[in-house]
Amino acid sequence: MKRSKLLFKLFPGLMMLALSINLSAQCGTWEGSPKKGEAEDAHTIYRQALKTEDYAMAFENWEKAYAIAPAADGKRDFHYTDGIKLYLNKWSNEEDAAKKAEYVDIILKLQAEAVECLKTGGITLSCEGESDCYTKRMGYLQGRLAYNMFYTLNTKYSQTLEQLEGAVRNSGNDAEYIVFAPYANIAVFNFEKKLMTKEEVRNIYEELNEIADFNIDKGDNLSPSYQQAKESMNSTFSKIERDIFDCEFFKNKLRPDYDADPDNVDVIKQTLAILKGQGCTPGDPFYDELDNKWKKYAAAENKKIQDNFDQSNPNRMAKKLYDQGDFKGAAAKYQEAADGEADPSKKAGYLFSLASIEFRKLKQYNTARATAREAAKLRPGWGRPYMLIGDMYGSTARSCGDSWNQRLAILAAMDKYSYAKSIDPEQASDANSRLSKYKASMPAQEEGFMRKVKAGQSATVGCWIGETVKVRFN
Repeated sequence: MKRSKLLFKLFPGLMMLALSINLSAQCGTWEGSPKKGEAEDAHTIYRQALKTEDYAMAFENWEKAYAIAPAADGKRDFHYTDGIKLYLNKWSNEEDAAKKAEYVDIILKLQAEAVECLKTGGITLSCEGESDCYTKRMGYLQGRLAYNMFYTLNTKYSQTLEQLEGAVRNSGNDAEYIVFAPYANIAVFNFEKKLMTKEEVRNIYEELNEIADFNIDKGDNLSPSYQQAKESMNSTFSKIERDIFDCEFFKNKLRPDYDADPDNVDVIKQTLAILKGQGCTPGDPFYDELDNKWKKYAAAENKKIQDNFDQSNPNRMAKKLYDQGDFKGAAAKYQEAADGEADPSKKAGYLFSLASIEFRKLKQYNTARATAREAAKLRPGWGRPYMLIGDMYGSTARSCGDSWNQRLAILAAMDKYSYAKSIDPEQASDANSRLSKYKASMPAQEEGFMRKVKAGQSATVGCWIGETVKVRFN
C-alpha cells in the first residue's frame, strides 16, 4: 500500500522526466515506425480536438503522437508548435507556481526542438528550395513564442530577448510586426538598467524600423498593422532616444514636421531646442535655418513686448526717448505719466522730470517754472523743485536787462536756494554750494546808492522772472 502511494506521488515527476527525455530526442518521424498507424491516428484525433478546443482530448492524443514521432511525417513541425499551444493552455489554467514553471520549461524545449529540426534538415518543408525557407520558418516560430513569453508567460527578459533576436535575425524583413513592441520594451528596460549599451539599442531601433518601413512600403493588407506597430514601438524608444541618438538622427526625425509647417513658431522653437540638446551646432544648414528664423521671431516678439511695456509705462518710455535725444517726445511722455498717476509723490517726480526737460532742453522757462511749482505742491517739504527754479533764474540772469536787473535775478535765484534748504535738509549741501558761487554776483552797494535803493528794500526782477526780492548787497 505504501509502495503504491509512493509511486502515485512520483508518477507526475516521472511523466515530466520521460517527457523531458523525449523532448531531447532527435527529429524522429513515423515513417518506417511499427507504430506508424497509431501515431497517425493520434495525430488526426488531436488535430481535430484542437479545432474544437477540446484540450483534454487533444493533449492525450498529442502526447501519443509526439512520443512516437516528434517530427510527425518529417514534412511539418506541428507536433512542436501544437505542443506549445497545448502547454500554453495548461499554463493558463494552472495555479501551482511550480507546475507553471515546469510548463514554461517544456514550451522552451519544444521550441528548441522545432528550431533544431528545421536547422539540421530533420524536417523537409513544402517550401524546400526557396531562398531562406527554413530560417524564415525558424524566425516565425521564435517571434510567435517571444510574443507569448512577453505577454502571457512573463518569462525572464533574457529568455524572451533570445527568441526576439532569433526572430529578427532569421526572418529579416519577414519578421512579424507583433515582435516590435516586446523587443522595444525589453531594449529600453535593459538600457535603463545598464544591461545594454546605446549602440546595441540603436542597432535594434534601426533594424526594426527598416523592417517596418519595408513592409509599410509594400502597401498590402498588413501595411497598416506595421505602421501602427512602428508608431507604438518608436513611442517606447522615445523615452531614451535623447540618450542614444545624435544630431543627425534628430535632424532626420524632426525635418518632416518642420517642412510640413515651416512657419510654425512652436515647431521652430521645439526643433531648435532638441537639436541644440543633441549636439547640433551652427554651420549645419538645417540648424542655421531654424536659428535664423527663431532669432528673427524673438526679436520681433521682444519688440512687441517692449512696445506694450512702454505703452503701459510712459515714464520708462520718456527716459528712453530722452536718452535718444527726443526731448519733446520725452516731455510728452512724462506729462502722460503724470496725468495717469494717482500717487501724489510719484506724480511729483514725473512733473519734476518734465520741468527739468522744459527748462534745460526746450528753454521753456515759464512753463518749466509752473511745472516745478506744481510738483512742489504735490510733495510738501521737497526742495528739489525750488533748486530747479533757482537754476532757471541763475542761468537766465544775463538776459534780464542791465547789470542791476541781472544782479536782482541772482538774488531771486539765491532766495530759491535758501528756501529749498530751509524745507529740505537734503538740499543743504547743493544749496550752500550755489549760494557761495553766486555771492560775488549780488548787487554792489555803490550801485544801490546811485539808484537810491537801500538794503532791505523790495525790488522787482525784470524780464520773464517777475519775482519781488529784498535787496542785499555784496
